[in-house]
Amino acid sequence: MEDNNKVTPKRGFPGQKTSVQAALRWRGREGGAMAFPEPKPRGPELPQKRLKTLDCGQRAVRAVRFNVDGNYCLTCGSDKTLKLWSPLRGTLLRTYSGHGYEVLDAAGSFDNSSLCSGGGDKAVVLWDVASGQVVRKFRGHAGKVNTVQFNEEATVILSGSIDSTIRCWDCRSRRPDPIQKLDEAKDGISSVKVSDHEVLAGSVDGRVRRYDLRMGHLFSDYVGSPITCTCFSRDGQCTLVSSLDSTLRLLDKDTGELLGEYTGHKNQEYKLDCCLSERDTHVVSCSEDGKVFFWDLVEGALALALPVGPGVVQSLAYHPTEPCLLTAVGGSIQCWREETYKAEDGTG
Repeated sequence: MEDNNKVTPKRGFPGQKTSVQAALRWRGREGGAMAFPEPKPRGPELPQKRLKTLDCGQRAVRAVRFNVDGNYCLTCGSDKTLKLWSPLRGTLLRTYSGHGYEVLDAAGSFDNSSLCSGGGDKAVVLWDVASGQVVRKFRGHAGKVNTVQFNEEATVILSGSIDSTIRCWDCRSRRPDPIQKLDEAKDGISSVKVSDHEVLAGSVDGRVRRYDLRMGHLFSDYVGSPITCTCFSRDGQCTLVSSLDSTLRLLDKDTGELLGEYTGHKNQEYKLDCCLSERDTHVVSCSEDGKVFFWDLVEGALALALPVGPGVVQSLAYHPTEPCLLTAVGGSIQCWREETYKAEDGTG
């Protein structure tokens, strides 16, 4: 196992690479005179105009998730249901019932034909979107399932549990056992993300682990505080990690170098979501004080503290290509767009 040590942030350091890291580079001409600054492009707009608030009728909403193209969303309820919505229209499309306890996470397949979900009943469920029926129910975890993801082809579901394992389930096979079990974590798994050849996992043991499936390697970075959420940057070169010390950290995926730290929000008790905006320009996080926080990725400065509602903002989801944000507070979700957004029907 390779263990990357935590280091102090280095912003504006020569030699960093690719799009996110390049944004942190020294901006002068290397080995030459400083260039005249180019006109500063207009900054990206942040979603801060509330378009809709939907009462989901699921008691508490534990998670909200966009589908692959951002046209629909899923809400996970403490009432054991999973619901599919058109968030901009505010319409409920289907309710999925089959879990024995609260639903904690869900994900959609690349072709929108299937859903997977996990929850407090320790089960991982594969659903048919169109019929609303349970296709398979996978059992084997010894504790509640915090997080679920499809692989890119939607042939495998990966699930992370408080039992400290990640299990990989074959959607096409009738075999009841997982095809693989990743059990390196020393405490519960809070977050799992999947790329074409990598699995990124955050654990309550304070480590973020990256499994390179092509090379068969495991990389581990020690954050120290229990991890609540992890994700890849959109360009795949960095990882964002949130933890219970009310801090988000941006790490170079390959070296583990700490590129930035983002603070100001409150995250000391709950498993809260974080992400990067659709163009990797801002770091975004839920907070226990009823707000969503946006930081400029390069500068590390707080760009916006968006008031959402009373209590904990439990979950968020960022649209894959547009400045559109979904948030979950209590039993409702909120849909946010940029200030200049005009809805197609003329409202908003």
